[in-house]
Amino acid sequence: MQLAKKMDNFGESIFSSLAAIKNKRLAEGKPVYDFSVGTPNIPPAQHILDTIAREAADPKNYVYAINDLPELQDAVQVWYKRRYGVDLDPRTEVTSLLGSQEGLAHITLAFADQDDIILVPDPCYPVFGDGPLIASAKLHYMPMLEENDYIIQLQDIPTDVAKKAKMMIVSYPNNPTTALAPDSFYHELIRFAKEFDIVVLHDNAYSDLVFDGRHGGSFLRFEGAKDVGVEFNSLSKTYGLAGARIGFCVGNADVVKAVKTLKSNMDYGMFLPVQKAAIAAITGDQSCVPVTCEAYQRRRDVLCDGLTEIGWKVDRCAATMFVWPELPAGYTDSAAFAMELVDKTGMLVTPGSAFGPGGEGHVRMALVRTEEEIKACIKAVAECGILNK
Repeated sequence: MQLAKKMDNFGESIFSSLAAIKNKRLAEGKPVYDFSVGTPNIPPAQHILDTIAREAADPKNYVYAINDLPELQDAVQVWYKRRYGVDLDPRTEVTSLLGSQEGLAHITLAFADQDDIILVPDPCYPVFGDGPLIASAKLHYMPMLEENDYIIQLQDIPTDVAKKAKMMIVSYPNNPTTALAPDSFYHELIRFAKEFDIVVLHDNAYSDLVFDGRHGGSFLRFEGAKDVGVEFNSLSKTYGLAGARIGFCVGNADVVKAVKTLKSNMDYGMFLPVQKAAIAAITGDQSCVPVTCEAYQRRRDVLCDGLTEIGWKVDRCAATMFVWPELPAGYTDSAAFAMELVDKTGMLVTPGSAFGPGGEGHVRMALVRTEEEIKACIKAVAECGILNK
């Protein structure tokens, strides 16, 4: 039995590996403070839970959905206009995804042939690179450097690479670096994409998790954005619906059409009760949104300030549900440090190297523990001596 050569690009997911370490420790009766996977532990608002429970009890909802409900498309149109000030045609500029990750994994199949170039940030969320590799495309990394506030320097992309590139993946607020991009970046991005005929995919999963009084927006609010690309959005973090797998691709009608065509050959649409829950989430009472953001901000403050106080300088992140600190003094290998950290303290973090070459030297922590759990974890780190190397 021989696997396809493209499988040489893939090993076990880092998150699966970390889950195995977690399960082993738990089986041994050892403590685990899991900051590795960004799985929200803030549940959906009650009106969303009530909707999915009611609709799941209706036998008529167990047929193939095939397509998005018109009510869902209309709800996304209203949501984007209310939340972002962006006008969308609900029939031609909106399609659902079975979670943003599903869309990110597959969209390159619609645009890239073998060995075509896809521009991806470095560091980046793993599926940004994995999706193009599934399509047998080639990656060209766009460095996101701390000295540039993690903003991609488009002028540094070689002209010959830009001319060959088919698609560019961008994401702000950024996972894992937590950076926000200024408006000037988006104006330059649109100009660059038009000049080189590149499709832009903007991942916008964290626009409602922006802290300290700032506000996140949409790539599509900039003039010309819909001429060059689409935006992926998600209900996983803002509304606590991660396991329900609800995402959307919105924007350029030709790109959306291509995604719809591809998906029509791959799945039978989103489970109808989940579509109804999505409608309830984005059209119903929105008071849960700032409450969720405030909860993540408090967790950020407890984690960052607490670790800094015990000798590991961790700056407060500006956005997302993650923290992206440099390794403590004396460490250079993020994977080795992460293994030592969990062994000595039970604190499970994701090595920065899992996010591409530019991620080395950092770890990512997800703000998915309660404030009490965070304080207990900080105490364990302080007492184990790992910061005294």
